[in-house]
Amino acid sequence: MTVQNLVQFGMLPPGLPFDPMLLKIEGPQRVEGEVVISGAKNAASKMMVASLLTNEPVILHNFPRIDEIDIVRELVERMGAKVEIRDHTLVLETPEIVTDEVVGLSRANRISVLALPALLHRKGKAILPIVGGDRIGPRPVNYHLDALRAMGAEIDESGDRFIATAPRGLSGTHVALPFPSVGATENILLAGVLAKGRTVIENAALEPEILDLIMMLQNMGAIIELGTGRTISIDGVERLRGASHEILPDRMEAASYACMALATGGRIFCRNARQADMITFLNAVRRIGADYEVMGDGIVFFRKGPMNGIDLETDTHPGFMTDWQQPFTLVLTQCEGTSVFHETVYEDRFGYTRELNRLGAQITVFDKCLGELPCRFRSKRHPHSAIVQGPTPLTSIPGTLDIFDIRAGITLVIAALCAEGTTMLTGLEHLDRGYENLLGKLEGLGIRAERVG
Repeated sequence: MTVQNLVQFGMLPPGLPFDPMLLKIEGPQRVEGEVVISGAKNAASKMMVASLLTNEPVILHNFPRIDEIDIVRELVERMGAKVEIRDHTLVLETPEIVTDEVVGLSRANRISVLALPALLHRKGKAILPIVGGDRIGPRPVNYHLDALRAMGAEIDESGDRFIATAPRGLSGTHVALPFPSVGATENILLAGVLAKGRTVIENAALEPEILDLIMMLQNMGAIIELGTGRTISIDGVERLRGASHEILPDRMEAASYACMALATGGRIFCRNARQADMITFLNAVRRIGADYEVMGDGIVFFRKGPMNGIDLETDTHPGFMTDWQQPFTLVLTQCEGTSVFHETVYEDRFGYTRELNRLGAQITVFDKCLGELPCRFRSKRHPHSAIVQGPTPLTSIPGTLDIFDIRAGITLVIAALCAEGTTMLTGLEHLDRGYENLLGKLEGLGIRAERVG
């Protein structure tokens, strides 16, 4: 059925701006079955950029087949990488860095800022457009740039781009991050492994994806130590070699399908999900009155009866992951009582709640801190706390729901599965960026969903 047909039959209002492709979901539907969790998006993309640090082949196993990978593939190929895909194995080899300029892709994906160390180490110069990405906050790169400057890089902002040079190469230094930024920690790691001397990162991010990146860099010949109190020490080496590495499973994808089961009253076995990467999420599952069972090769998620509201706060690892916040907020709409969610990692990540409220949810967003954690956004008027009343029945609406980032997208998919009637979603490119074969996996769970347009 075309978009014109949808308008003709009253399923979409005339004159509405929408993507040519929509996702149609009939609800309510209970989710039952098994889903295989793919390799972690947030690890795979960083490892592809890390492969630029060596001229030898790097082999990545269990990499996810998503559009984000295609974006990063284009990035590394423009810089000189030869890329070969064999099912879920990715082979990258970059005999020579052929350009000192990262063009075009930065506004579509923030991953390109991580190319700075490879360019500085192998070309001595890097030109990078101002970075962009999802509408979930600005994500400034000042932590990245300040650290590289401390290591000897000269970085100037000229119009809409950064120009970085390292006339004397990069040298080890001591970096104390004001906040355990994932991106800044990754950038310093990539810079430190080939820098002269020792680099120490204080207040480093220690997410599972970062530890996986560290293991990959170790396989390539890097010397990296984990200390106490969020400290990482890197002893620079003269060169890195090629290596083979298996990417860890995606804990965000696992949590997304878990929330799908809890919100719809179903039961899902997430094959490959790892308990060690999801401890805080698993605690929240039990606190609302749902449950899980750890198996040898995954985790089963299910409801035991009515669920109850709780108070939650996001935090850097090992806290409650910011990417879990959106789908779990949807689960809270199906819990009895009042829940409070305090977002402390990104300052503007509750925009999707407007769409949920259109379906019948009762979520109120505040620009005040409604939590106990010390928060960077206190007194800054950012909408970063939410009160959720539940349980609220959800009902489809005329027109479409707008997806504007990856995690908002899966949240709206789950909402559509809970809602009575037919729901149309637009902005599917965000789902394609973050979830491998989403429609195929939904079909394997018995879900009726299709692309139309």
